Amino acid sequence: MDRRNFTKFALSGLAFSFLSDSIGRAALPTASETLGSKALAPEPASLAPVPATPRAVAEKPYAPLLERAKAALDNHAHRFELRDRVAIVDFDAPSKDMRMHIVDLIGGQTSSYLVSHGRGSDPAHSGWLHSFSNEPNSLASSQGAFKTGDIYVGQHGRSMRLIGLDAQNNNAESRAIVVHGADYVSEDHVAAWGKCGRSEGCFAVAPHLVPQVLALLGPGRMLYADRLGTA
Repeated sequence: MDRRNFTKFALSGLAFSFLSDSIGRAALPTASETLGSKALAPEPASLAPVPATPRAVAEKPYAPLLERAKAALDNHAHRFELRDRVAIVDFDAPSKDMRMHIVDLIGGQTSSYLVSHGRGSDPAHSGWLHSFSNEPNSLASSQGAFKTGDIYVGQHGRSMRLIGLDAQNNNAESRAIVVHGADYVSEDHVAAWGKCGRSEGCFAVAPHLVPQVLALLGPGRMLYADRLGTA
C-alpha cells in the first residue's frame, strides 16, 4: 500500500472511531442525566396518606363528655342563640391537667385550659374533684349545663356570669358562680404544687388567659361541666 492510500485509510479509520465514540456517548445517558430521570419519575401513590385535618374529635379523651354536652345543647336549644362553640369541663381529670376545652363544633378545633374546682368539692385538697353540690355556701363545683352571661369587671377583674340550666346547678347565679381569673390557676402554680388551687365553686382560669377564654365563649353559649361517672 502506497503512502497516499495508507494516509487516506488511517484518516477514515480515525473518523469512524470518533463517530462511533460520539454515537455511543449520545446513546448512553450520563450519571447526572440518570439521576435527573429518577428525580422526574412519578412516585408511587402513598397507601396511607397523612390526613391534612386534625384528629377527629371522637379520638379525644373527652369525646364522651362532649357528646353529653351536645345532648344538653339540644335539650336546652331554646335557650341558646349561639351553637357554634361549647366549653366542656372534664372533672374526671385532676386540676393539674388542662381539663377545660372550648370546642369549635363547626371546624373541630379545640383550645384547652387549666381550670379550678371548688374547695367544697375537694376538702382535702387532693387536686381531684370528689363531689358536686348546688347548695349555697357549699363552696363546691356544680355539674350540668350553664349558659354564659354578661361580662363584667369585679373583684377578680374581667369575669363572666353563668346561668345554671339544670336542677343540679340552678343556684349558680345566687351563688355567684362565674368564670374569672386567679393566680392559683397557672402552669407555674402546678409546677410548684402539682395542682391548681381551689375556688369557691367558680371556674377560675389563668389571669393572662381570661381575655382569650371570654372572647371564645362570649355571652349566649354553653359551658358544660360533669364527670362521666355521674348520671
